[in-house]
Amino acid sequence: MQSLFNIQNLSFAYGKNSVFTDLQLELERGTFYGLIGANGSGKSTLLELLTGGLSATSGTVRFMDKEIRHYSKQELASSMALVPQHFSMDFEYSVRDVVLMGRHPHIPRFSAPSAKDYKKVDNAMRTMDIMHLASRIVSALSGGELQRVVMARALAQDTKVLILDEATSNLDINHTIGILRVIRKMVDTVRLTVIAAIHDLNLAAAFCDNCLVLQDGQIVANADVNTVFTKEMLQNVFSVDVERIYQTNQNRPQIQFKY
Repeated sequence: MQSLFNIQNLSFAYGKNSVFTDLQLELERGTFYGLIGANGSGKSTLLELLTGGLSATSGTVRFMDKEIRHYSKQELASSMALVPQHFSMDFEYSVRDVVLMGRHPHIPRFSAPSAKDYKKVDNAMRTMDIMHLASRIVSALSGGELQRVVMARALAQDTKVLILDEATSNLDINHTIGILRVIRKMVDTVRLTVIAAIHDLNLAAAFCDNCLVLQDGQIVANADVNTVFTKEMLQNVFSVDVERIYQTNQNRPQIQFKY
């Protein structure tokens, strides 16, 4: 497999509050990574470092064999799309306009969107089941509807890397599963690389290839879901008791918690 991200000796702190110390991590192309860890473990910070939104205190983040700090914003936007947990917009844009923003990295300066751009926008809106919202103003949408719009914008961006920061947390279970199925299919068919912070461990187990487990500023596991999800790991990282872990028909772990 070909390396996509390579993190070496990375440290990061907010002021005097250290988040990561001497972090090492390598991520491969065409893999669906689930990023899991307790609240405050640094999941969102790690995603910001991978996308160039934050700069490391020390160490390096390399993306496709080049340090992330050496990319322009447009180069990064052409290569990776980020779906944040929370999204707000000050202007009264329509849903279609917001999804079209995902095409901006691919449209030459002073040029109008092409027929190809509009086709990708329509395909993304159909995939996210928001075509009926196309003319609605985004400020009038519910939280779940808005999150699907932002996801459609990321799909329209048509990148090789998709980064999700608990992007399904505001969605009902039907749309959550629908989105994860779409992403899973893209990983399998076009080798999309996905790095997703996911708080629902059973969803991570059902859809991800590997899970990255964050604890105390370190990646304590980076392995396939069957290796990562053990009673010992769940107790150690999340302080939860597990009744049992069994295999589904798809040979994936399913966690039954003690209540």
